[in-house]
Amino acid sequence: MAAPATTPPSVLTEDLAWLLGRASHNLNTEITAALEGIGLQPRAHCVLKGAMDGDYTQIELARLAGLDKTTMVTLLDDLESAGLAERRPAPDDRRKRVIAVTAAGKKKVREADEVVARIRDDVLGVLPATERETFMRQLARLTCDRLNEPTACQAAPRRPRAG
Repeated sequence: MAAPATTPPSVLTEDLAWLLGRASHNLNTEITAALEGIGLQPRAHCVLKGAMDGDYTQIELARLAGLDKTTMVTLLDDLESAGLAERRPAPDDRRKRVIAVTAAGKKKVREADEVVARIRDDVLGVLPATERETFMRQLARLTCDRLNEPTACQAAPRRPRAG
């Protein structure tokens, strides 16, 4: 990737929200562009990977992926049309429908995983090898603990579009 044209002022590089937001947006943009080559969006990759991890309903998967219900329904319709996923009766309650990944969907997830892994390794390559695992562990800790859920507020910030 090209270096930025100008270095941001320290007032921004000391702002955790700005740093995380900028990193997230730029990484998502790079992943979106790379996944276009295999015909998959990052949201679809996330949903398919989540569905491979267990018997989740579309509402449960939407919550895990951070998607609203309308987006999730449209995404699942597209995944079904593409033959990558299907809605099936839940094994423990036939009234509920779970999302199952087809063989073609599993193959697509493996392809996407390779693309995403290459980008992750390239991005983390700017850190010394001894710091990469610690960085990922601490970022996961922040995201899954203190920053796990958004705070309710009247004018919630807009999320950047990611594919």
